[in-house]
Amino acid sequence: MAKNEALGRAKDARQDEFYTQLADIENELRHYRPHFKGKTVLCNCDDPYESNFFKYFALNFNKLRLKRLVATCYSGSSITGTQLPLFGDGTEEDRRTPYKAIVTSVHDTTGEGGIDMLDVAELFRTGENTIEMLEGDGDFRSAECMALLDEADIVVTNPPFSLIREYITTLIEHEKSFVVIAPQSATKYKETFPLIRENRMWLGYDSGDMAFCVPDDYEPRETRYWQDESGQKWRSMGNICWLTNLDIKKRHEEMILFRRYKPEDYPSYTNFDGIDVAKASDIPCDYPGNMGVPITFMNQYNPDQFEIVGLGEGDLAKEIGITRNHEGRTKLEYQAPDGSFKRPYARIVIRNLHPEEPQR
Repeated sequence: MAKNEALGRAKDARQDEFYTQLADIENELRHYRPHFKGKTVLCNCDDPYESNFFKYFALNFNKLRLKRLVATCYSGSSITGTQLPLFGDGTEEDRRTPYKAIVTSVHDTTGEGGIDMLDVAELFRTGENTIEMLEGDGDFRSAECMALLDEADIVVTNPPFSLIREYITTLIEHEKSFVVIAPQSATKYKETFPLIRENRMWLGYDSGDMAFCVPDDYEPRETRYWQDESGQKWRSMGNICWLTNLDIKKRHEEMILFRRYKPEDYPSYTNFDGIDVAKASDIPCDYPGNMGVPITFMNQYNPDQFEIVGLGEGDLAKEIGITRNHEGRTKLEYQAPDGSFKRPYARIVIRNLHPEEPQR
């Protein structure tokens, strides 16, 4: 690898270092427990002793009845090995070493009657579980990490947001099940939105604001940034979601629709055959055509109840026949009663698969 390319990857990795709180992981993954039985779980963006994803699966290894847990870390991480050094004498060079950790057994090594991360560490030291240095830099796209991906059943992690397009595409190409954190904007990318439209990927349970730990060298920001009493730096991300292709109960919960269509309540678009619905809760129960709804609708999307037709702006909008509006942009637009043109924010176009009969 060229030196400047390696430095670029390291820089990107440091900017993407957002460490997920254990409570957020527990709140989401409790809905997926049946999926993990007998499976190999890969956390391929996670330092074992710093990542709460690894901690969650290691401490719940027996409860989830996992077959194997694998984690890999990236050499650019600024906190790799800072809590429990795994190689050498804990020098700076040792702590920057990328490695893979493979867990096949977790049990009480101290006789205290419980399991904690010290037991997991002891099982590494005795060789009952293995931890090995990687030949490369630990990038999820490297040959050795891709080989681990091919061996895995389910991938669970917080991947680099700057690489989310490539990351999701890689998982799909390798036909992997996954539960990953992503910026909510990822639902609109040209690489990812078609996966949602085709029911090859969907949103998990939680979305919205989420707070992440960031490294000590993270540069302060004016907004959504703070330090707690211990000096730990935090960054809040207002639009976060979980993306998955594992079937979950939420995905089959039917939305209760109570409003009925009245032309005066739902303006028609000037550049597309459809109506605008300002809030998902206002979706009319008896409208059979195209409806533009806020993208937050995806949190309630039930593929048995609705069809996702397409996106309301950009190149993906052209695919469904949305033409240029009065600004010359390919984006949904309607005309208000006062004659002004309105261009609603972030719409996806849906259709009710089972509309009720209109009232006479």
